[in-house]
Amino acid sequence: MVQYGLTYEDAQMRASFLFSMDLDKPLVSQYFEYLGKVVRLDFGDSLLSPGVPVMTIIAARLPWTLFTVGTGLLLSFIVGVTIGAAMAFKRDKWYEPVISGIASFLSSVPDFLIAITLLLIFGVIEWGGKGTLVPIFMLRGNYSMGVSPGWNLPFIKDILLHAALPVFTYMLSQIGIWVLLMKGCTTSCLNTDYVTVAKIRGLSSGRILFSYIGRNAMLPIVTEFAMRLGFIVGGALIVEQLFVYQGIGLELLNATNGRDYPLMQGVFLIMTISIVVCNFLAEVFYVVLDPRIKVEGT
Repeated sequence: MVQYGLTYEDAQMRASFLFSMDLDKPLVSQYFEYLGKVVRLDFGDSLLSPGVPVMTIIAARLPWTLFTVGTGLLLSFIVGVTIGAAMAFKRDKWYEPVISGIASFLSSVPDFLIAITLLLIFGVIEWGGKGTLVPIFMLRGNYSMGVSPGWNLPFIKDILLHAALPVFTYMLSQIGIWVLLMKGCTTSCLNTDYVTVAKIRGLSSGRILFSYIGRNAMLPIVTEFAMRLGFIVGGALIVEQLFVYQGIGLELLNATNGRDYPLMQGVFLIMTISIVVCNFLAEVFYVVLDPRIKVEGT
């Protein structure tokens, strides 16, 4: 029987070669053989890049995504938590609802819309007849052609320049969430008895914030941060596509479009492992931030 130009035997031989499996073995044996390779992080070769192991591709692309998405997440967390805590103390100021409104707006806008807006502002619109703020070719790729990769100043400056807009995109897309979360958690802690006693003792607002409110207000935020930290591995598919940034997100998008199943499986497994590990770290941080959890559990 011939289907799609191939006989069953030819299709079986091609599938056996692509997936490095003996399809004549029982299905159970094939499954356990596959699990054994997964434990060793051996997903075979990529279908779109014959002869190239999946883990080689992941190892080449993953650091770029960890750098951009991780930096954007860390900056948004630090800046957002700081602003959120300050807004909780300045609830009677005129600018508090303005900042809260901006944070709500940013938290509801998809990251790819922010990326498109930044591309228009920096790489498309000509300001004052002097051209764009940044040449459009500078917004593409991980680094410029002709730059020698390595631990040298020109290369470091170039990758920072190329990563600036993706990092800024990730930061803007997440900073609103941290502002609102920290503001809400801090506000709920301001009316507690221990804060009232600290105010009666005449302690400064800064000491009350960091010594009395900070740890308790951070507890609900730790879980959210850990979850988002785990999803770093997946990257931002559309954002990396818009900036043509060669990270794991763009690689996953290409694998999905090209039905490169071994590469998709490898990326999804790495994502799953990172999420599980980050959730475990969240539990550890809970005990560090609030020792009462450990005492109550004993």
